[in-house]
Amino acid sequence: MIMESTLTCPYCGFKSTEIMPEDMCQFFYKCSQCETVIKAQPGDCCVFCSYGTVKCPSMQ
Repeated sequence: MIMESTLTCPYCGFKSTEIMPEDMCQFFYKCSQCETVIKAQPGDCCVFCSYGTVKCPSMQ
């Protein structure tokens, strides 16, 4: 199982590589560049499924 995913902020395009939690879905993420709080898109379980390079552990 891959635990690392690179999130891309949909507002400023900043990329940040993060470790995904194994035991929960992360619905929100604060961009460290523009400080906008992004949330999962409708139909996705978390921000990694919406904006990450790798789907979250529960979807892998």
